[in-house]
Formats: sequence, C-alpha cells, structure tokens
Amino acid sequence: MKLSESVKSVSYLKAHTSEILRDVTNNRKTMVITQNGEAKVVLQDVKIYEEMQESLALLKILALSTKSKDKNKYKPIESSFDNIRKKIAENKSK
Repeated sequence: MKLSESVKSVSYLKAHTSEILRDVTNNRKTMVITQNGEAKVVLQDVKIYEEMQESLALLKILALSTKSKDKNKYKPIESSFDNIRKKIAENKSK
C-alpha cells in the first residue's frame, strides 16, 4: 500500500464517500483521513480489520505464554492433556 495514494482529506471523503467505500472494500485498502492537514482517522475494510484483530489476539496469547514460561508457570503437555481427559470423562458421567 502506498501511503501517498491512501491519504485523503475529510472534504474529499464527504464528496466521494461511495467511491471511497467501494475502493476500500473491493481492493481491501486502508485509508488515512485527514482534517486540517492532520491525520485523524483510519478507514479500513472490515475483513482486514477482523484479520488484524485475530492477529493481535494471537500475539497477545503468545506474549502471555512466553511470560508464563519465563516465570516457570506452566505444566508439561502430558499433564495438561490428562486434566482435559479427566474433565471430559467427568462431563460424560453427569
């Protein structure tokens, strides 16, 4: 994405809303909208936004995992799977 092609003023957005929305959606673009020459908001295709949120969630999980590992707050995978199997067995017996 070329930033220079993706920066538009709020007045341009007002005058070309349908065209901009179509371009952002069809081409999966992200646009920066300016007001008085200053970047104010980002207009983004909803699918790109969702993908970005999922990526951020995965990165947070990874960071938490690393933090737990560094603090030795983890248990072996065998133990984790044993606990899961026990919980499944308990739920089946209810």
